[in-house]
Amino acid sequence: MKNFKNIILPEQTSIIETMKIIDDSAMQFAAIVNDKKQLVGTVTDGDVRRGILKGISLDEPISVIMNKQPTFFMETETSTSYKKFMQFHKLNQLPVVNKNHEIIDIIFSGYFNDENIKKNKVVLMVGGLGTRLRPLTEHVPKPMLKVGNKPILETIIEGFHNHGFINFVLCVNYKKEVIQNYFKNGEAFGVNIEYIEEKQPMGTAGALSLLQEEVTEPIFVMNGDLLTQVNFSQLLKFHVKTNSVGTMCVREYEYQIPFGVIETNEHQLVSILEKPVKKEYVNAGIYVLSPEALRMIPSYEYYDMPELFNKIISTEQTASVFPIREYWMDIGRMLDFEKANKEYDSLFKKEELV
Repeated sequence: MKNFKNIILPEQTSIIETMKIIDDSAMQFAAIVNDKKQLVGTVTDGDVRRGILKGISLDEPISVIMNKQPTFFMETETSTSYKKFMQFHKLNQLPVVNKNHEIIDIIFSGYFNDENIKKNKVVLMVGGLGTRLRPLTEHVPKPMLKVGNKPILETIIEGFHNHGFINFVLCVNYKKEVIQNYFKNGEAFGVNIEYIEEKQPMGTAGALSLLQEEVTEPIFVMNGDLLTQVNFSQLLKFHVKTNSVGTMCVREYEYQIPFGVIETNEHQLVSILEKPVKKEYVNAGIYVLSPEALRMIPSYEYYDMPELFNKIISTEQTASVFPIREYWMDIGRMLDFEKANKEYDSLFKKEELV
């Protein structure tokens, strides 16, 4: 790989510095070396997100969260061996080292296969009334409101398309003709678009029971009023690697308690913490569901995503969370809409030039 040295980092590098480097490289991977330039670990986007979920400070050295038993190949192996080994073990990256354990190359799966098209369906929920954004939504459905001179929904579709996803299902209801007349079958946007009409509100999961074709691969489900720079390829890889039936994207939410919080031991006052800031993870409205999850959804009934995930949990199947560390904005209120318009050019225009 050309410029692989850009993603070889000293083990003292902070987590936040590593995040920036792997994001800028677009490889979502870094190899970690010691003072002797020897391979001692690897870090992926998934490792970073798991560290965030554990509450590890981003100022900690990357050695805290790296994989300390990295898989590697010696330089004496042939490229055919690399390919077979990576395909068998479903590896996306493979460091190659010399006899001194120094990295001489990093092989990526794309080295063997440039095909980026993925067949997983992307289901976008775009049938809401957008009541909180009236009068803007009196004649236009919320996903068709323009942010950065293009509809929110177009930016969402472009985001998935940039990661190779081309098969979309739009669940429509309110002002459906506005959406259908704009996107049609998706050909003008380089994608395939089908439509499901909710004759009545079916919740955030109920409409999935109306999918016409049998689903054999994990699918994405996303609310149609979100702007985000989530790496959808990494999200899918995370879902598959964790053997999850359902994966929910979450984001950190901070709120301040406007009073002094009291800690007691029976009748004794132990401490007073004045107006503390609390942090919690909240649902971000982006999901990956395996076929097993879809079979749990009742047909033609109102059904919400929290109900589905509770059912996955109650049946002792794997439900995972994927922390969003990228840009995310739920455009539900007028203030959100105005803020998104101010931020759009600096965040999304650069993607259009890639």
